[in-house]
Amino acid sequence: MTMLPATAGAKKLGLVIDLDICVGCHACAVNCKEWNSGGHSAPMTDWNAYSGTESTDGDDAGAWGVWFNRVHTYEVGDGAEGRTVHFPRSCLHCETPACVTVCPTGASYKREEDGIVLVNEDLCIGCKLCSWACAYGAREYDHEDGVMKKCTLCIDRIYNENLEEVDRVPACVSTCPASARHFGDLGDADSAVSRLVAERGGYDLMPEMGFKPTNKYLPPRPGKTACGSTGAPSRLEQLVAEAADAVPTGAAIPATTGGKLLAWVDAVLSR
Repeated sequence: MTMLPATAGAKKLGLVIDLDICVGCHACAVNCKEWNSGGHSAPMTDWNAYSGTESTDGDDAGAWGVWFNRVHTYEVGDGAEGRTVHFPRSCLHCETPACVTVCPTGASYKREEDGIVLVNEDLCIGCKLCSWACAYGAREYDHEDGVMKKCTLCIDRIYNENLEEVDRVPACVSTCPASARHFGDLGDADSAVSRLVAERGGYDLMPEMGFKPTNKYLPPRPGKTACGSTGAPSRLEQLVAEAADAVPTGAAIPATTGGKLLAWVDAVLSR
């Protein structure tokens, strides 16, 4: 069976996914599919893509294909506490991935330099042991090529010096319209993604399994209690606070919001 790196590298590249703002648009999945159809793990084949065109014993054989990123949608909670949560799922690039240690040929492996888990398709025999071992369902079997495939964190993008630095992120991150996906070094406590995880209480998926996934999820925030309420000060509230600071010491501050704003304008114009 395949061994993990003898020493874990300090660098741990991965994703942070914000479940609070993911809108379930599937743009990440589509752009992932588009990029990787011609990249490191190409092709990402489809069969009977629209269903209804192929049959088995007269029955629709269904549609299937290789997707590295999938988005699931769930209804959680009851009544006023209920909400829709869109849950993107891809390889989590675990620190101790079972998909690697069960591989009989060494095709599945974990890189020491950045923690990314990959598949060497030249060594893969399509036995599917890795897919059975993965607790997160992140392995994809390509029936056309007879090998296993998976998310690569777009290594052909993130290390591509021909791209502008801003574009050296996974395809799913670059295309997210809500900025719900973040990429970086989770082994660096001072990185932007690590700080985001610390501030928002980011968590591992199914930590009880002991695989220590690198990717983290940010939990949904509490639901709004009133229409338009975000829990953060509005711009008007910020201006009111500025108004109070701008009025000279000892001066009377009108009680109404409009009065405070007028007092602020008057104080600014009097400087």
